[in-house]
Amino acid sequence: MSLFSTLTVVRIATLLIATSIAASPAFADVAPTATVVIDNFSFGPAQLSIAAGATVTWENRDDIPHTVVEDASPRTFKSPPLDSGEKFSQVFVKPGTYRYFCSLHPHMTGTIVVK
Repeated sequence: MSLFSTLTVVRIATLLIATSIAASPAFADVAPTATVVIDNFSFGPAQLSIAAGATVTWENRDDIPHTVVEDASPRTFKSPPLDSGEKFSQVFVKPGTYRYFCSLHPHMTGTIVVK
């Protein structure tokens, strides 16, 4: 087999492997993600709609610490204080409306709607 033929076979094999990996269920079932930015004493967006199974990540871009605490009892999520640049993530499996607030600044509120 010539060098050209060998390279062609290697390229075809690489394409087939890449295609089968990309189409495999392990990659196809990855849940979507969404980001809520904490800045200027607010959550943005203040209301977010997502599909069940999605992950929401809050990122603190403010100059002072904030928290993300579910406004329900019992609470299903509560972050530690997040300094500037820190993140907190939560997976939402069950459909419903989840209201949350910053326990350090209770006027800061937000809502996640899981469909």
